[in-house]
Amino acid sequence: MNIALIAHDNKKKLMENLCVAYRHILIKHQLYATGTTGKMVEDATSLPVSKYLAGHLGGEHQMSAQAALNDLDLVIFLRDPQTPKHYEPDIGSLLRLCDVHNIPMASNLATAEALLLALDRGDLDWRHNMR
Repeated sequence: MNIALIAHDNKKKLMENLCVAYRHILIKHQLYATGTTGKMVEDATSLPVSKYLAGHLGGEHQMSAQAALNDLDLVIFLRDPQTPKHYEPDIGSLLRLCDVHNIPMASNLATAEALLLALDRGDLDWRHNMR
């Protein structure tokens, strides 16, 4: 399955730790990430990650395009709700596209872990029929 990884600046270390902890699950899937997040995950886990531009430079647009094509099966977007972003409309676009195409999306650690465990159990296999 195609998994997107995005993290705001002060959530990048959390994303890195999540990917280290769940490497045994993530290794079975194709990973996509915005630039800096992808590099951090790749360095920490040795997993191959297809990297887009940094989020604020258009990486979230690139990820949204992949979602618009229904080519993502799971999105983990560790967001910082405390710090407003000037590119908030871009974030909203990705979230809307996940809703339109029924792409499971986690915006916090608890939901990310639940979705990764569901993925490992096969609970998200229905996504294969969505493309």
